[in-house]
Amino acid sequence: CLRIENLSVTIGSDKILQNVNLHVHCGQMVALIGPNGAGKSTLLKTLLGEREFDGNIIFSVPGARRAKARIGYVPQSPNFDPGDPVSVADLFTCCLSRRPAFLGPSKSDRELILECLDRVHGEDLIDKRVGTLSGGELQRVLLALALEPMPNILILDEPLSGVDVEGQTGLMDMLDEIRNAYDLSILMTTHDFSMLEKYADQVALIDHRVLKLGTPGEVLGSDE
Repeated sequence: CLRIENLSVTIGSDKILQNVNLHVHCGQMVALIGPNGAGKSTLLKTLLGEREFDGNIIFSVPGARRAKARIGYVPQSPNFDPGDPVSVADLFTCCLSRRPAFLGPSKSDRELILECLDRVHGEDLIDKRVGTLSGGELQRVLLALALEPMPNILILDEPLSGVDVEGQTGLMDMLDEIRNAYDLSILMTTHDFSMLEKYADQVALIDHRVLKLGTPGEVLGSDE
């Protein structure tokens, strides 16, 4: 689980985050919402060790005293050139193996890639070119990468962006399935509130600080 205490982030003369407190319990799905420029992505980058901060960030792993939490991260959907010949298998080979991608994955690498894609029901994507994937398919590939090795907490930055409505429901169902199957916590940013009531345990409304924290109903129905 993850505990954030009195976290503040200053970049130059700008106070991006101020006295943020948040507790993500083991196995929970927590959504960060708020306007553009509110500091949501900065908070994620801080958790990933990419921003200096004041305050405390405490990860704890059940059954381990001093184990370092493994974090899986899915960034906002990157853009790939549709004409780029790089396949999903090539992308995995670059990320998970020392083998040069132009040689193609070895037999054992291909088996591992299929195992990773199986977690997101995406085995049929292995030989597709990355640039030709739909928004939902690309999110599945990036998610499969983030789950190898299996993390304790999964961080997603706008995973529903660029995904059609049907794909959004399928993606959220899959995230719910993954967190239950592997007992991991999920922290995600989103501008889509329609999925929160069904899937999120907690919602944090952020605008440089936490304006409201609670269940989806409590936050979405609040004056804030």
